[in-house]
Amino acid sequence: MKYDFDTPINRYNTGSVKWDLAEHIFGKKKLLPMWVADMDFRSPQPVLDALAERARHGIFGYTACTPSYYEATINWFKKHHNWTIRQEWISYTPGIVPAISLLIQTFTDPGDKVLLQLPVYYPFMEAIRHNGRHPLNNPLQVHKNYYSMDFDDLEKKAADPAARMMILCSPHNPVGRVWTRAELQRVADICRAHDILVVSDEIHCDLVLGDKKHTPFATLSEECERNSITCTSASKTFNLAGLQTANVMIPDPHKRRAFQKSLRRNGISGPNSFGAVALEASYRQGEEWIEQLLGYLRSNLAFLKEYLTANLPRVGIIEPEATYLVWLDFRKYGIDAQQRRRMLLDAGIALDNGFIFGEEDGSGFERINIACPRSILKEGLEKIAAAFAPYTP
Repeated sequence: MKYDFDTPINRYNTGSVKWDLAEHIFGKKKLLPMWVADMDFRSPQPVLDALAERARHGIFGYTACTPSYYEATINWFKKHHNWTIRQEWISYTPGIVPAISLLIQTFTDPGDKVLLQLPVYYPFMEAIRHNGRHPLNNPLQVHKNYYSMDFDDLEKKAADPAARMMILCSPHNPVGRVWTRAELQRVADICRAHDILVVSDEIHCDLVLGDKKHTPFATLSEECERNSITCTSASKTFNLAGLQTANVMIPDPHKRRAFQKSLRRNGISGPNSFGAVALEASYRQGEEWIEQLLGYLRSNLAFLKEYLTANLPRVGIIEPEATYLVWLDFRKYGIDAQQRRRMLLDAGIALDNGFIFGEEDGSGFERINIACPRSILKEGLEKIAAAFAPYTP
């Protein structure tokens, strides 16, 4: 079927964090929210149908991950990522963010250090600090609007005796890189040499916009399979974040038992009844929707590039290879983060301020969400242009 991504959908009064809480979070009324990473599109029709059928049943008792749930997950990753997953590797969690906290608790001790690559998804830093561990930054390098890893620095940081884990964001949020197999292999070699466990967040793996292919970290080798844990979810791919369903893949049986013990200790067992249904329906019948979505996101990205080039040529565009998030570089304006934030809010738009992804590494940047109807994207870009009109030659 042909999906409609152009028609705006009113999300107010649905408990939407993105829309209903924007005023509370940003302290400004009548904001156009283009910040938090969910989409302003309905999920695939087969998912809506499956949820409606489940609702008609009328009983929503304790739920387990069924054999068909596992089968759908395994088949999706085999077909789309050439990754053969065994059912016993999969542990349910109510999202990747809680999974990251549980993994930190399970495989590190208070006072240990956890490697990460700023600028990066900010809940990683919060999870590290809230659990009494210390972030150890291996900052990404940017040159001519393109980000890469600093392997010399990674080697040095990984040699720290207190470093026990690395959180890898793959594909990367917010800079949108799809790491190459060679880059991932360098990470694997360094972490193996220093006995660093790799936790790979691959939630954006299905949202590759160009010709590159996502490589699951665990597929690099049997050794990488044993020394890594992969966090996945259908939530970003099919806009299901509110259903709180994620899978953690742990091939090594000793690590898997340790993590499952942590799940039991924290009272985490079966999934949300609707989340399990939505994930299975997405992986079984969501291909047509995701193909059309990716085409629409590519068109939105092209529109953004054309608009900013014509109207805000001093803004650097870090073109994403994956995700629906675009990392915009405002450093040429010479405006500090707080002033830039006030300008954007006064113009009526809420973006994710770059400094929250790392004070030094994200300062001067803004993250914009382009997973919205073209009319909303156009309005948002016009608001940005209005904010910077006094500074535009």
